[in-house]
Amino acid sequence: MLRRNLLEETCSKIVQFCNKYSLKDGICVHSPIFKLGVHDNLLLSNNLLSLYAKCCGVEHARHLFDEMLYRDVVSWTGVLSAYVKDGNHEEALRFFDLMKASGEKPNEVTFSNVLRTYSALGDFVHGTRVQACVIKHGFESNPILCSSLIELYSKWDLFEEAVGVFNAMEKGDTVSWTAIISSLVQAGNQVRALRFFIRMIEVGVSPNEYTFVKLLGACSSLGINYGKLIHAQLIFWGVRLNLILNTALVDMYAKCQKMEDAVKVLKQTCEQDVQLWTTVITGFTQNLNFQEAISAFRQMVGNNIVPNNYTYAGILNACSSTQALQLGKQIHTQLITAGLENDISVGNALLNFYSKCSNAIEDVIQVFKGIPIPNVISWTTLIAGFAAHGLKNECFLAFLQMQFSGQPPNSFTLSYILQACGTTQSPRETRKIHGFVIKTNADNDVIVGNALVEAYAGSHMVGCALSLAKGMSNRTAITYTILASKLNQIGHHKTTLQIINHMRDDELPIDGFTISSFLSASANLGATETGKQLHCYSIISGFCTWTSVLNGLIDFYGKCWCIEDAQKAFHEIFEPDIISWNCLMHGFAANGHTTSALSTLEDMRLAGFRPDSITLLTVLFACNQGGLVDMGVEYFHSLRERYDIEPQINHYNSLVDLLGTAGRLEEAVSVLKSIPFRPNASIYKRLLQACKLHRNVLLGEEMTRKGLELDPSDLEFYVLLAGIYDEAGLYDLGDNIRCSMEEAC
Repeated sequence: MLRRNLLEETCSKIVQFCNKYSLKDGICVHSPIFKLGVHDNLLLSNNLLSLYAKCCGVEHARHLFDEMLYRDVVSWTGVLSAYVKDGNHEEALRFFDLMKASGEKPNEVTFSNVLRTYSALGDFVHGTRVQACVIKHGFESNPILCSSLIELYSKWDLFEEAVGVFNAMEKGDTVSWTAIISSLVQAGNQVRALRFFIRMIEVGVSPNEYTFVKLLGACSSLGINYGKLIHAQLIFWGVRLNLILNTALVDMYAKCQKMEDAVKVLKQTCEQDVQLWTTVITGFTQNLNFQEAISAFRQMVGNNIVPNNYTYAGILNACSSTQALQLGKQIHTQLITAGLENDISVGNALLNFYSKCSNAIEDVIQVFKGIPIPNVISWTTLIAGFAAHGLKNECFLAFLQMQFSGQPPNSFTLSYILQACGTTQSPRETRKIHGFVIKTNADNDVIVGNALVEAYAGSHMVGCALSLAKGMSNRTAITYTILASKLNQIGHHKTTLQIINHMRDDELPIDGFTISSFLSASANLGATETGKQLHCYSIISGFCTWTSVLNGLIDFYGKCWCIEDAQKAFHEIFEPDIISWNCLMHGFAANGHTTSALSTLEDMRLAGFRPDSITLLTVLFACNQGGLVDMGVEYFHSLRERYDIEPQINHYNSLVDLLGTAGRLEEAVSVLKSIPFRPNASIYKRLLQACKLHRNVLLGEEMTRKGLELDPSDLEFYVLLAGIYDEAGLYDLGDNIRCSMEEAC
């Protein structure tokens, strides 16, 4: 008997050791144990159960359990726990029913696993019934069970009930304190979470790494000062800075816009993994440091750390923002090689990338077709891509297909489809979507309401837009800002300024963004007094430091012939952006200061700013105003080639106007023929005006013919041609055209 006891004790110690340090070796011990005849020892069997669950999976553990001669609550709970860890919650509940039927009484660990199962299944009713059993068995103050109950209540957003469960404990342990802190962070009550941490310290419970991970998550929204305090506490308590904690620290510093500190933590981390690097890359992207994000990705790959789906999604977002088409295509090739092309998060990131960076809509469609089961984000991104490319019909077709697939649109989907309605000036489609919004009760969503206002305004249905905005119960200052911006954009400047009264009636504050729209409307109307009053209001309200407001003031004073005041506004900007420089340049050009406008371009480039398409348009305008034809042509080519600016139709219009006004009609026609896309009627009208100015009848007749091929119903071509005949002294031909027009009408 003594020999058998020693044998059982030895085998038990071996299995316990293997359970901690060598799982596979522990499985090999099972056969000798069976041969030695000590397999009926309950402690040994329970340890073997744990080994099988960890090493071979729950099915092998269950097979061993079924063959056990003796079982206790540890045996039952071990298998139950294995089912829960494996995510097989339905089987876990069936096994729990077998346990109850066998007469074995559950302990606190058993109940904890059952609560976790009901929490994972979202079965709140049965979870509360288990809580009643917990109370019945006298476990209501058990920290393990309280932690599981806190998790259950938190999942249903019943945070006060979770706090009530916690307060019912006498003291609690680290796990339960961490659980309540985690639930409060999840609820968005970060301040209360920090107060619980203070209480935790006061009652003498030591925090662990998971406590600090949750607290760092809270500090991401509270600000950097709280984050540094928690970092200091972490060091004070001597918690080892492992990979999980360092990743949480990087995330906190990144969200607090302190990427230099995030990078310091990264460099101090000896052991690095894909999650840590992905957090760094995401941090750079969130802070709009896209080039740094791309550099971090390259460094990560150089360190032989394999990116995962979230890494690829993050770097694709950076490529989207920097318009890095070639790099994005290389990333696409890499993720195909990695076998991640079917991942939903990667697929959505690819959709966003090609929508923003590729001129070929086929790229977007191809990526979408490669997503096995598109979710609402996939459909919304596809619709946004169609909208960005001006493909109205494809937008609505995708919207219908989305619904046929069983995927209901969300507020962002509706806002993008409405954006397409406004951009393409589609009143009929706007009304249809409005009907769908009302039918699905989505009109209570402020995002959808604002999108409807913008769509009606963009479709030139100004009365409907104003009526809808006034009828919204949840309208905000953003609603009026969107309305003012869109009305100003479509040329309803007087109506834009009337919104000031609507906002005053609703007692809504006028913010910096709205002031910018009002200043733009004042500039376009030449309403000097109104603009000056808005300037005074911005000073009184503290918005005079906003870059958008100061940009509006530069534009306003520049268009109202007060170039000195425009310069003052520019010099008040702490960090001018590209819009600031473009507005100042346009102001100089509009006031006849061509040399100052072109000097501003050079100053902008010296300041490190990259000219954009608006800059190119402004430079052409300045050269036209100053009669600097050769310089304008030179700027057109040099800026386009040096800064990779893709000229649009308005750039070609300006260049043709510049050459035509100077009498260089052959060059203007040559530019017209070189346009890589179909020109519009406007460019032919500009050439006709130049033909009239320089009395070139033959070219005028040719341009009229080509213009009418584009738009046969546009009578302005006949008017311009008649004017050319009159300037050339061919009055009979001019009169004939006018008679023909009268007969046609």
